[in-house]
Amino acid sequence: MSHKAWMKTVPTENCDVLMTFPDTTDDHTLLWLLNHIRLGIPELIVQVRHHKHTRVYAFFVTATYESLLRGADEIGLRKPVKAEFGGGMRSFSCEEDYIYENIENELCFFSSQERQNIIRYWLENLRAKQGEALHNIHFLEGQPIIPELVARGVIQQLFPLHEQRILKRLMKSWVQAVCEAQPLDDICDYFGVKIAMYFAWLGFYTSAMVYPAVFGSILYTFTDSDQTSQDISCVVFAIFNVIWATLFLEEWKRRGAEFAYKWGTLDTPAESIEEPRPQFRGMKRISPVTSAEEFYYPPWKRLLFQSLVSLPVCLACLALVFLLMLACFQLQEFVLSIQELPRILRFLPKIVLAVIVTTCDELYKKVALWLNDMGAL
Repeated sequence: MSHKAWMKTVPTENCDVLMTFPDTTDDHTLLWLLNHIRLGIPELIVQVRHHKHTRVYAFFVTATYESLLRGADEIGLRKPVKAEFGGGMRSFSCEEDYIYENIENELCFFSSQERQNIIRYWLENLRAKQGEALHNIHFLEGQPIIPELVARGVIQQLFPLHEQRILKRLMKSWVQAVCEAQPLDDICDYFGVKIAMYFAWLGFYTSAMVYPAVFGSILYTFTDSDQTSQDISCVVFAIFNVIWATLFLEEWKRRGAEFAYKWGTLDTPAESIEEPRPQFRGMKRISPVTSAEEFYYPPWKRLLFQSLVSLPVCLACLALVFLLMLACFQLQEFVLSIQELPRILRFLPKIVLAVIVTTCDELYKKVALWLNDMGAL
């Protein structure tokens, strides 16, 4: 409810990323974080507001156009180049900003998703200095401050805001449209390349499924009821599916490469040279690959944790599931053996099993996240 309330009352033109705090947050915490953001990230514009219905404070975060340009240069944001300068996509550079399309238009050059990516990159890379602490939270030197406060619950939520104007336009051209091509470029501009690529694949897959559906229907119509004809039809349909699947994969490779080139992700840098996630911790060292300072966690420590913690926990979870399933089967046999029980009570083992599966699913999600975070330290 708090999330929706903020979204409905925030003018998105003056805010790109919203940071909310629990209603028990004291003034010292707010001033400490606000001071660190304004000193550590002078490019950001932060306004502090109080929501009268939820009684929580929030930071409304945005940035000027000039700051966003510097941020785009810093993260290597890829933007389309004007035709007279060669066209295509290129990492943004402030020194050659004149070569990019729509650079003169402050409202159109950056999409909301690009603005939010730049701002969140700055926020998540706000690093702590040696000996810094907030109440009982002691930061390591160079540790990201915002992710740690989110993990500790000091920051309740950190999320980008929607633009209702664009959402309404997508609602008409995409959700409510019938028998029309998906506006993939608009989806990419608003939600990002990953989401657009997913829906591009989903649309391509749905269209491709027409061929086996039509061929299978025709084959079913003209197949006789005798066993020989049905066997022949199954063999023919299986051969068709093998050919269809091969052509589908090859055509998607071509189509996916076109989208990747169009959206500027065809030659993105490898993950090995990307910045590690802000939550990563370790000792500082000079990278033997890039010669830059980085956090390093020894592989033997990770292997030790996996052997002594991850493996036993996973085996314990498997054993727990096995024992619970055996207990449910025993309960089912016991219930079925009692003839005088009401019919509705015979469904009791299935209900218990459904509750156990749902509970274990939520529990294992938390365990998996904890193991992932601890194993990646």
